[in-house]
Amino acid sequence: AVNCLDRHVETSPKRVALIWERDEPGTAVHITYRELLDLTCRLANTLKKYGIQKGDKVAIYMPVSPLSVASMLACARIGAVHTVVFAGFSAESLAGRIVDSGCKAVITYNQGVRGGRIIELKTTVDEAVKNCPSIKHVFVAQRTDNKVQMGDCDIPLEEEMTKAASVCTPESMDSEDMLFMLYTSGSTGKPKGIVHTQAGYLLYAALTHKYVFDYQQGDIFGCVADIGWITGHSYVVYGPLCNGATSVLFESTPVYPDPGRYWEVVQRLKINQFYAAPTAIRLLLNYGDEWVKKYDRSSLKTLGSVGEPINKEAWQWFYQVVGEGRCTLVDTWWQTETGGICIAPRPSEEKAEIIPAMAMRPFFGIVPVLMDENGKVIEGNDVSGALCIAQPWPGMARTIYGDHQRFVDVYFKAYPGYYFTGDGAYRTKKGYYQITGRMDDVINISGHRLGTAEIEDAMADHPEVPETAVIGYPHKIKGEGAFAFVVLREQTAHVDHVKEELKTIVASRIAKYAVPDHILVVKRLPKTRSGKIMRRLLRKVITEQSDDMGDVTTLDDPNVVKEILDAYQKYKEKSSS
Repeated sequence: AVNCLDRHVETSPKRVALIWERDEPGTAVHITYRELLDLTCRLANTLKKYGIQKGDKVAIYMPVSPLSVASMLACARIGAVHTVVFAGFSAESLAGRIVDSGCKAVITYNQGVRGGRIIELKTTVDEAVKNCPSIKHVFVAQRTDNKVQMGDCDIPLEEEMTKAASVCTPESMDSEDMLFMLYTSGSTGKPKGIVHTQAGYLLYAALTHKYVFDYQQGDIFGCVADIGWITGHSYVVYGPLCNGATSVLFESTPVYPDPGRYWEVVQRLKINQFYAAPTAIRLLLNYGDEWVKKYDRSSLKTLGSVGEPINKEAWQWFYQVVGEGRCTLVDTWWQTETGGICIAPRPSEEKAEIIPAMAMRPFFGIVPVLMDENGKVIEGNDVSGALCIAQPWPGMARTIYGDHQRFVDVYFKAYPGYYFTGDGAYRTKKGYYQITGRMDDVINISGHRLGTAEIEDAMADHPEVPETAVIGYPHKIKGEGAFAFVVLREQTAHVDHVKEELKTIVASRIAKYAVPDHILVVKRLPKTRSGKIMRRLLRKVITEQSDDMGDVTTLDDPNVVKEILDAYQKYKEKSSS
């Protein structure tokens, strides 16, 4: 908190720290470093008043706003550990994270506003904390004027903050003390609480922010990510503020009130660096160039892409149309676990080449290696393998909260002595890195990482559904979509009704973005004799490579392949008609 606030308040208190681009178009709010320190200290003193101490965990269930940033920094200031939960997650997802981390309090808003719609946040929190005995207090801020139900443990946040002192002495912290936890999906059903610590994380976030984007003092930095994701932590909050930057908080959606929203904001706020997800770029590309060309984008110097591999078409459109062919475009590869950007085209030598849709160059101190199936390092260029990192770096995650063994198993077991990223990569003839995608059962929907097991676990709760298998498939806008194969009980009558119920279950158990685009009912799933579902066969069916099924001899009954192919053909014909 001191590095992000007090340092800058001493030298330039009136510098703008945050520009909150609210959902309502054209209603930006500017917050100076002095004002943000004041907000943060009052919030910190309020947390202390209600018994939050160093080492306690606090859940933050809020959309991006100055108050949510102040909540993160207030936790950091008093040595509490924040865990931000994306405000689109269901009550069940929120409760699971609160229980796993043992949070003592939740900070939330009465309601959220996004794309012109009201989102009931407090209601969701109320439902979640019913099952969370560790929660002592819920701090409720006001985003709208609507009244919400307030119970015994609910505290009106702004009211309390006005009574609190505006000075709060920061807690003295060790460099390896916990700063925050952030839950991310793995290949098993249970999300894991990734732990980041104080000094290494902040150093790495600040350095990558400065050098990858060529951030100069006075620039307006526009990362349109939500704070519920690591991108929001590192490049909306900690990196920019540590560097004394002006950071844009974007509360709305790329298409509200129309598909020109991003570019109207770029023009009005004079944004210099613009960092977004490929899924948003692909969405906007479909609306055509006129929405972009309507606005003046001459302030832009650097464009960035984050969250999933960007395809060449989207890269070219972003570079040529949005950036007018004159802005540096950095395709950045990193993960929740790495804390910050690990591979990106910049920093590099002056004017060094940038190849479209490629992350290319490792950042300072990052040593990537490619491994073969036998766990041996692959030397030379023009090769593909499992992407690992050979030595530690400051921003790396330190553990999975409450389960260090899982941390070791997931990241360090597959290739002893190396950090395994879970991604495959190709090293070009010139030695640049191109990320080719996940190697495990994890899919990337609109930049959100999601284990297919999580969707399967949710659907398996339906009494009519004994078995499911979920596969990722290429999706024009979202990058990947989820395709579910489900087996129903013999006597199930209302198949379409069950499909709708399955969609509702996934939305309520996880979130709306996790709902499968397609649900195909099959008699049975392709399994090996030991009972393992052969997902690669299902992947071949939906990507229509069924003439090349590979080795099916390990299948319990090879006839199952034809059954599924027939069902898929019928499903396709029905969909197209």
